[in-house]
Amino acid sequence: MRSTSNPAFRNLPTSGGYGSYAGFGQPQEAYGYQQAPPLAGERPMTIDDVVTKTAITLGVVAVGAVATYLTKAYALAFPAAIVGLVLALIIIFKRTPSPALVISYAVAEGIFLGGISGIIGRALDNVVPGNGIAVIGQAVIGTLGVFGGMLVVYKTGAVRVTPKFTKWIVGAIIGVGVLMLFNLIASFFVSGGIGLRDGGPLAIVFSLVCIGLAAFSFLIDFDAADQAIRAGVPAKYSWQIAFGLTVTLVWLYTEILRLLSYFNSD
Repeated sequence: MRSTSNPAFRNLPTSGGYGSYAGFGQPQEAYGYQQAPPLAGERPMTIDDVVTKTAITLGVVAVGAVATYLTKAYALAFPAAIVGLVLALIIIFKRTPSPALVISYAVAEGIFLGGISGIIGRALDNVVPGNGIAVIGQAVIGTLGVFGGMLVVYKTGAVRVTPKFTKWIVGAIIGVGVLMLFNLIASFFVSGGIGLRDGGPLAIVFSLVCIGLAAFSFLIDFDAADQAIRAGVPAKYSWQIAFGLTVTLVWLYTEILRLLSYFNSD
C-alpha cells in the first residue's frame, strides 16, 4: 500500500487476500495489487464498512460537540484535547484496530470541538452579539464542503495520488507541525510566539496553508482506504480508516474555525 500522510493508516495491511471490491472510484489497475490466498474466517472490507464506521465515529464526535457546546462545558476542551492525543497515539501504534478506542477518541474530540467552538464563539459574541454561532455554522458547512469537494476530486481523478504527490504532502505537514511546535515554545517567551496564531497576516496565511494541506490529505486518505478495500484487507480495519478520516476532519474544522475567527474578531 502506498504511504499516506495520515499516521492513522500506518497499520493497515497491504493485502488481505481477497478479490477486489468497489471502492472510492479509482481504477483498480492504478494500484497493481498482487492478491494473496484467502484467509480463513476474515471477511474482506467493503465501502459499506468504511462508510458505516466513519458515520458512527463522526456521529459520536457531533453528539459530544453539541452536548459540550450546549452545556457550556468549555473548560473541558483542553483536558479533552490531551486525552484525545493520548488515545490517538495508542490507536496509531496499536497493531490491531479497537472500536472501543476509536469511539473513545471520538468522544474526546467531540468534547474538544464543542469546547473550543464555545470559547471562540463567546469571544466573537463579545465583538458582535450572535456572531459566534454564525461563524461556527460557517465552519461546519465549510468543513463538509471541503470534504465533499475533495471526494469528488478523487472520484473524478482530477488530481492523481502518486508517490511523489504523497511525499510532498507528508513533507509539508511535517514542516507545518514543526512550525506549530516552534510557535508554541516561542509563545512561552514572547507574546504570540512567531505570529502563527495571533490573527495577523502571517496567521491568516498559515491557516490557509493548513486548510489546503488538510484538504489534500483527504485525497491521500481516500486513496489509502480505496487500496485497502481493493486489496481485501479484513473488515475490522474499517475502524482504522474511520479514525484516520476523523483526524483529518477535526484538523480541518479547527483550522477553518480559526481562520473565520480572524476575520470576525475586529
